[in-house]
Amino acid sequence: MNTSVDSPNPMIASDRVEGTAVYNRNGDRLGTVERFMVDKVSGQAEYAVLAFGGLFGIGHRHYPLPWNALTFDPDKGGYVVDVTQEQIEGAPGYDAEGGDEPSYDREYRERLDAYYTFPPI
Repeated sequence: MNTSVDSPNPMIASDRVEGTAVYNRNGDRLGTVERFMVDKVSGQAEYAVLAFGGLFGIGHRHYPLPWNALTFDPDKGGYVVDVTQEQIEGAPGYDAEGGDEPSYDREYRERLDAYYTFPPI
């Protein structure tokens, strides 16, 4: 996670990350961090799962974003990513209520990383 150098504490509790707004570079709000996925072996956060779309929390979809693609912006009180709304809509995602959450196996992670043009982990 990228944090502001002005922050007195570079750490944040996981429950404070959940629900944090995510913006694109134009300042458009894309959604919120629903959760983040942590590698069991390394202990590193790998993906922020963006809740996007829907109305009043109903009908939204989940879109995992590579964690290192997010930069915390203290002025916005949220994270900023270099993706557009259209890129999010075309990204690998899953239905929030449909129970089709991916397993985050190597194939799925490579698909995510290829979409966002990050090298495989």
